[in-house]
Amino acid sequence: MPENRGAGSADAGAVPISAAADALGVSARSLRYREGLGLLPVTKEQPTGRGHRHRRFSPEDLRTIAAGLELERGFDVAPAALAFALRVLAEPETLAAVRSYGERLGRLAPPPARAMDFEKQKALRLLRARGGP
Repeated sequence: MPENRGAGSADAGAVPISAAADALGVSARSLRYREGLGLLPVTKEQPTGRGHRHRRFSPEDLRTIAAGLELERGFDVAPAALAFALRVLAEPETLAAVRSYGERLGRLAPPPARAMDFEKQKALRLLRARGGP
């Protein structure tokens, strides 16, 4: 992976996508696919001119992408699966839906009932049995 060459310019050590792909051992197309899934760091550069400036990858970007690739390999998951896992972690509604599905499948135990919830339900049952609310 390219090394940061110092504090010269903001682009010091930054490389285009083809060099980034070579350094990471993947294709540029693979990097573009992962970018579409949200698996690449957000670029800090603003397009110049008509917006035709090509993205450049800093050494930190390359380390971050390499960590993602290692997760994919280590857990034998596709990029889309890693992207969905990040979505589950970032979005409470998605997490709740996935948790509910896991519980229905029997792969996840339901969260333990709190003692006060149990006591409340018990009291409501007793009241109903006695003709209360």
